[in-house]
Amino acid sequence: MTTSTHTSAYERRLKTVEDVLTGRTELDGKAARDLAVHVLRALDHIPERVR
Repeated sequence: MTTSTHTSAYERRLKTVEDVLTGRTELDGKAARDLAVHVLRALDHIPERVR
């Protein structure tokens, strides 16, 4: 039996940003995740019509 886990759109976006940060910088996993949270928070506050 296969179990599936639901991943929210936010978690997928967070993982994408985290992967870019760890791939392009010398940040470790925890630091990259913390920064990814801040990046997404900033992006989410930009009005949709401006993005």
